[in-house]
Amino acid sequence: MTGRSVQVKDGQVDKAIRKLKKKVNNSGILQEVRNRKEYVKPSTKRKLAKGAAKSRWRKKVAQDKLPPKFY
Repeated sequence: MTGRSVQVKDGQVDKAIRKLKKKVNNSGILQEVRNRKEYVKPSTKRKLAKGAAKSRWRKKVAQDKLPPKFY
């Protein structure tokens, strides 16, 4: 794993912190750490994935639904 670093220019620490957070988020380091925190059984992974797919589908159907007619 390579190190993540950002240069602070002209004392702009807030900007450097934002850039570092973006780099870490895009690289997926935090997500990997969260996933490795505890073991999740394969059956539980499947259940979670299926539930996420169902919620995505419900959201898509709700967005595609026509608005009610007022006449």
